[in-house]
Amino acid sequence: MTETIQILGLVGSLRRSSIHKVLLEAAQQVAPQAMHITIFPLHDIPLYNNDVEVTEGFPPAVQVLRDAAAQADGIILATPEYNGSVPGVLKNSIDWASRKGLLAKKPVVTMGGSPGALGATKAQEHLRQICLHLGMYLLPKPTIAVPKLPEKIVDGQLTDELTRKFLQEQMEQFYHWVMRLRP
Repeated sequence: MTETIQILGLVGSLRRSSIHKVLLEAAQQVAPQAMHITIFPLHDIPLYNNDVEVTEGFPPAVQVLRDAAAQADGIILATPEYNGSVPGVLKNSIDWASRKGLLAKKPVVTMGGSPGALGATKAQEHLRQICLHLGMYLLPKPTIAVPKLPEKIVDGQLTDELTRKFLQEQMEQFYHWVMRLRP
């Protein structure tokens, strides 16, 4: 019997037609059957403010994110690259979710793509540093950095078979990584 795991997917883009949401949806499609990936929308997460946290507690949208992160067996972070780094919306969500050590020891994997040739590699490097700083258990490889990602999407679907194969391999490895690290 294969044990089902729950994975939280966060997309670092708020665009309706986000290529990174398409990338994460493709990961859902090729993931092992025993891996259930839920994509969590970040649209309602306010900017992090410690004064709010201290005086009012976590805002409702943040509490929902934190609950989803706490219940997840692992996290997938799909990131675009903005000015050579992680988009603010993703970093902000991690800042809220990580309070009180919530993300420590949580298995995590990153993925990204770009219209250019580097596939958001700089953003992923920064994101991986953040994850390691938080004590998250980062899947070392395979990494997914998709160059010219928009050219591989047709009608909102990732159609490039090689990229889908790489995603499938990453999801299979992530499944085993999460299972290995379960308490």
